[in-house]
Amino acid sequence: MAEEKEKQEEAQVADAAVAAVPEKQATAPAEEAEKQETAAADSASGQPTAKDILSEGSAPAAVQQKRSRHGRHVPVGVAHIKATFNNTLVSITDPRGAVISWSSAGRAGFKGSRKSTAFAATLVAQEAARAAVTKGMHEVEVEVQGAGAGRESAIRGIQSAGMAISVIRDVTPIAHNGCRARKRRRV
Repeated sequence: MAEEKEKQEEAQVADAAVAAVPEKQATAPAEEAEKQETAAADSASGQPTAKDILSEGSAPAAVQQKRSRHGRHVPVGVAHIKATFNNTLVSITDPRGAVISWSSAGRAGFKGSRKSTAFAATLVAQEAARAAVTKGMHEVEVEVQGAGAGRESAIRGIQSAGMAISVIRDVTPIAHNGCRARKRRRV
């Protein structure tokens, strides 16, 4: 007897579910028509709504800009060479001053007193210039600062890497009897 009651209750639940389905189907076309009307109005204005943006899959994917791996193409730049008594630094920038490539004697693998040699300056300049050439640079103005052994050899290194040098400028700061000079260097 209990089994019969359970079967009757299950049948009633199943009948109620079947009866509910047509109601949902009857309301669904009305909702779809309403959605189509609002979508048509939105597409006419050309502006996506918050609903379009937040809904999954219905909004068009945002177009992403592709960034090149090597940065932008810069044909002309400035090579800054800082030749000190202990090291040689080469930075190649665009005309505004944004660094395109750089190198130093320490980065090239030299240590100690070998960092201050002319040979190290040549390799440093070649390394920085090659990196700039891969980004499309073919002509540079050279600004040399300092009194180190690598001044001229760094310029030759840039030239041997395939860059044309348009101007060579010495920008070493010179005191005009302003501040007291440093004590004399003992060698």
